[in-house]
Amino acid sequence: MGTLLEVNNLNTRFYTQDGVVQAVNDVTFTVDEGETLAVVGESGSGKSVTMLSVMRLIASPPGRITSGEILFEGKDLLKLDDDEMRQLRGNRIAMIFQDPMTSLNPVLTVNQQISEVLQLHMGMDKAAARQRAIELLEKVNIPEAAQRVDDYPHQFSGGMRQRVMIAMMLAANPQLLIADEPTTALDVTISAQILDLVKRLKREVGMAVIWITHDLGVVAGMADRVIVMYAGRIVEQASVQELYGDPKHPYTLGLLKSIPRLDEARKAKLEPIEGTPPDLVNYPVGCPFAARCKYVIQKCIEERPPLMPTTSTKHLSACWRWTDVKRD
Repeated sequence: MGTLLEVNNLNTRFYTQDGVVQAVNDVTFTVDEGETLAVVGESGSGKSVTMLSVMRLIASPPGRITSGEILFEGKDLLKLDDDEMRQLRGNRIAMIFQDPMTSLNPVLTVNQQISEVLQLHMGMDKAAARQRAIELLEKVNIPEAAQRVDDYPHQFSGGMRQRVMIAMMLAANPQLLIADEPTTALDVTISAQILDLVKRLKREVGMAVIWITHDLGVVAGMADRVIVMYAGRIVEQASVQELYGDPKHPYTLGLLKSIPRLDEARKAKLEPIEGTPPDLVNYPVGCPFAARCKYVIQKCIEERPPLMPTTSTKHLSACWRWTDVKRD
């Protein structure tokens, strides 16, 4: 299995009246062909901005990718012109957003919106595109797809709109699907259905998936590897088994302790992570999690820890005291 996406030392900044917001800081990771990578962290941790940077969808002004490398199939996306990037988006790389109602055009039918992708990237005529749009809606379990293909987005429920978005993203057979918290606005039952749908489609199509979420509980059954982000940085990276079984960063440990559990392992109350994330305009000199960390020492405040190998070369943590971090 080869490397599909390779991001090296990515930095993204937003230039505001209050100062420069350091939104993404020296982010490095890879995604292999057919792999599912979960990116987790609380709101404002840099998850979505990192992936919008990968897609080159950062609004400029005020945002700008200041440095780094984004290699997709060996090609640096930061060196492509706008036309080349447009050909890539929705074709080789697709992205599903959190709220489908703001992503779908309210004045165009579902058929028009899916067919546009098929005509642009696959070269289909209108009749062939319409038939393929119906097939895609059936693939994502939209009932009576042939009758509903000419409906408008507002005629679908939230869960159905998200299915329509997934159908649209699958239209050009992408190699990489980026899903930005696509189940956040949905109830638990519908969320589970969307998760199962993405897992099934991944097996059938063979695409790689990056799943962005704030909830570690969601990714346990679907991801191969997990990246934990905090204050625009990757603070831990590991396989699902290693991350859940033996976390090596205090922030990851805090996230895990805040997940409700149904087994006997959790008899105590849920433990919140005290405090708030740092100001990304006045970025701390040392570890950005130091002010909220129970393991903090003076070195944490004075010197920022790099992402370093822990119990294995593939389990990385940005913590000076990773040997002391243990799950109860």
